Amino acid sequence: MSVDSSPQDGQTSETFEPVSAPVRKERGRADLRRAAERYLSEPAEGITTRHAFSFAGHYDPRNTSFGALLACNEETLAPGAGYGAHRHTDTEIVTWVVSGALAHRDDAGHASVVRPGTVQLQSTGSGVVHTERNVGGATEPVTFLQMWLQPDGFGAAPVVGLRPVPDGDGLFLLASGRPGDDALRLRRGDAALWLVRVGPWAALPALPAAPFCYVHVVAGSLGYRTVPGPQGGGRSAAAGDSVRITGDAFADPTAGEDGVELLLWEMHTPVRFG
Repeated sequence: MSVDSSPQDGQTSETFEPVSAPVRKERGRADLRRAAERYLSEPAEGITTRHAFSFAGHYDPRNTSFGALLACNEETLAPGAGYGAHRHTDTEIVTWVVSGALAHRDDAGHASVVRPGTVQLQSTGSGVVHTERNVGGATEPVTFLQMWLQPDGFGAAPVVGLRPVPDGDGLFLLASGRPGDDALRLRRGDAALWLVRVGPWAALPALPAAPFCYVHVVAGSLGYRTVPGPQGGGRSAAAGDSVRITGDAFADPTAGEDGVELLLWEMHTPVRFG
């Protein structure tokens, strides 16, 4: 016996479309890391380093990178101290001197002194051996920030670039992988490094938007909200602190009473494996 399931007179046929669950937007984060929370190491006499990520003998599987950034080390070298000859390959290394002067020399014949007001980019490519030391004759320590970024490709010839940084307040592009940008050329096409300087209590200029932004406060301080609008909780960051930002979780950033100088990594993809 068959059952007729067609609509009868006076009835209507309804079509039911499946209802999809609403797409949940992932909430952004502004992960504040204090300077004192960084892992502290003393790799040699006269050298102290605070590491933002797992590095050398320090390994934390929950903290190996952020975006394409592999390392952000704040280094202090006493007078006469430094790193002897050592090798790097396939890493973009950016050096920013906070105070003092850093002497750099490599086996490709490059020699330079990096001081406050200049930025250095070393694309190590197929491999380079270099030394980094507090400049000869110095009576004060040199403190510098060194940041390592994963490149897009591997095995290219090593390149070193050094350039002055503009004076005054504003938003300045220091290094970029985008063709045509007037900056040191990164071998990572979707990343850029920016310098931000503003005076006391001033709002920061509009910052670049990216899935991953990493802020390191070089000098001064700033405040921000964890989400836009009055519902956002207030946070403050001082010199040496960093903020790992995803989404819109870094809202209304404003300098503190002494102004602020910070470095900001704009990154559109994370570290690639394999």
